Amino acid sequence: MDEHDVLAERFEAYRPRLRAVAYQTLGSASEADDAVQEAWLRLSRSDPGIIENLGGWLTTVVARVCLNMLQSRREQPAGMHLPEAVADGIDPEREALLADSIGPALLVILHTLAPAERLAFVLHDMFAVPFDDIAAVLGRSPAAARQLASRGRRRVQGAAPVLDADLTRQRAIADAFLAAARNGDFDALLEALDPDVVVRSNGAEVVLRGAAAVAGRALTGARFAEVSLPALINGAVGVVNAAQGRPISLMAFTITDAKIVAVDLIDDPARIAEADLAILGR
Repeated sequence: MDEHDVLAERFEAYRPRLRAVAYQTLGSASEADDAVQEAWLRLSRSDPGIIENLGGWLTTVVARVCLNMLQSRREQPAGMHLPEAVADGIDPEREALLADSIGPALLVILHTLAPAERLAFVLHDMFAVPFDDIAAVLGRSPAAARQLASRGRRRVQGAAPVLDADLTRQRAIADAFLAAARNGDFDALLEALDPDVVVRSNGAEVVLRGAAAVAGRALTGARFAEVSLPALINGAVGVVNAAQGRPISLMAFTITDAKIVAVDLIDDPARIAEADLAILGR
């Protein structure tokens, strides 16, 4: 084998770890493959003779690529986080197995973290990357990298709060709404909604009014979401819809007399990132 073949063989030995780092950071199989491919391109343009620790070097490159991708997501306008089609060459079964290995709730919670928090948490807590190396990726001090990982850890560990009695009753109504949307049960959705229910969009104007209209929109939204989970959103019981591991919309419910009287819909990526979101357990 020539030198290029040897380098390619060494790279392939690290590919599974690199893809795992990228996938758990990005939550998308196609984006993870893009990040790993970028690492190979950078390696092929480098002098491998001066790289002392190839595995560490490649992990750092993939982490930096992932950080750039996370930051670019936040600069995209609203509506850019709809589910992506499976890219050519990506095995849907393999992508599903990857998603199952992480868990949809964890993926959604990770996407509520700031990019630096998410990367620090994933690299340290999931892959045992030293804080000195994480600091180099983030352009921060090791102490700052440690603090970022700690903040991410607290957010993840606090993802399933214990509800008081009133919120527990509201949770039951939200669960009924979620089950009806998943099952395409229009009548059951009407049962959970007040006849004069309204939907407010991104903290602004009312965009929808009436149980029939809201139920119809809920059925449409359920087709876009790969995962829908009960959640506490800015202190209110509701539902988070996600695709490719990313929250694409949050629905916080106002419930009165056992009926949903208002839905605060958040589908602006910037507002989703700022929301106080906690996934509720079963």
